[in-house]
Amino acid sequence: MGAGNHTEVSDFLLLGLSEDPELQTLIFGLLLSMYLVTVFGNLLIILIISCDSHLHTPMYFFLFNLSFVDICFTSTTVPKMLVNIQAQSKDISYVGCFTQIYFFMIFAGLDGFLLTVMAYDRFVAICHPLHYMVIMNPRLCGLLVLMCWFIIFWVSLLHILLLRQLNFCIGTEIPHFFCELAQVLKLACSDTFINNIVLYVATALLGVFPLVGILFSYSQIVSSLMGMSSTEGKYKAFSTCGSHLSAVSLFYGTSLGVYLSSAVTHSSHRSSIASVVYTVVTPMLNPFIYSLRNKDVKGALGRLLSQAASCP
Repeated sequence: MGAGNHTEVSDFLLLGLSEDPELQTLIFGLLLSMYLVTVFGNLLIILIISCDSHLHTPMYFFLFNLSFVDICFTSTTVPKMLVNIQAQSKDISYVGCFTQIYFFMIFAGLDGFLLTVMAYDRFVAICHPLHYMVIMNPRLCGLLVLMCWFIIFWVSLLHILLLRQLNFCIGTEIPHFFCELAQVLKLACSDTFINNIVLYVATALLGVFPLVGILFSYSQIVSSLMGMSSTEGKYKAFSTCGSHLSAVSLFYGTSLGVYLSSAVTHSSHRSSIASVVYTVVTPMLNPFIYSLRNKDVKGALGRLLSQAASCP
């Protein structure tokens, strides 16, 4: 391919989910509704935890951070797609695409890390209840969250620095509704061997290790529960894990579904449709999972509504 086709690219083209005008209108309305529900639902969780002193515990500190990350996670992709549909445009700038990749990796990675930290929190609460508040002290909780941010910040930055070394052809079309690292690497006009190696290693470290940590925590929890003689005690202890298990199943289940979908079908269009589930649907459902399945949050919501109703 000639050197003229390897010039500094100013724009990429996002092909989106569909080119049918009528279907695009439906997609716009659906995505806008889901995005608003995601933002307001997670903001409500943040407000409830902030305003209710009963929820100022390690478990809800991590949930507070998870809700914030979910808002940011969805906001990296959906607003740009809504703007493109509304403007009948497919353009995304070179800088905008790389910025989207960077923040998408950060918040996707943080989701997995925070779910792992929350699993550890449940492990300590159930397996070491007498030492829970000593072990999960505010300093450790803050350090765990900061460590998550620190690791994913540098891993994401490494990907972007390597990505900037690549050349892209003019008029590059991305068969997705957002700039996904794996899709962008496939479209590079230069050698991506190093990029792919780093991507596979990072996926193993940031995807597999957190999942192993979650599975280990729950294996210890189950082992501890088996040693309890009281059935009521077992149910009460494990009921605190219900919301977290649902969130973990949703996050890793949809992520695995997207991976298997792209691996089996080799269809970028089907893969992008499947990606909607973990980029939009999962963050939208988390507030419902933690409010409908959690007595503490429901109680705090009731108190918050009562206070709002009593205000003149």
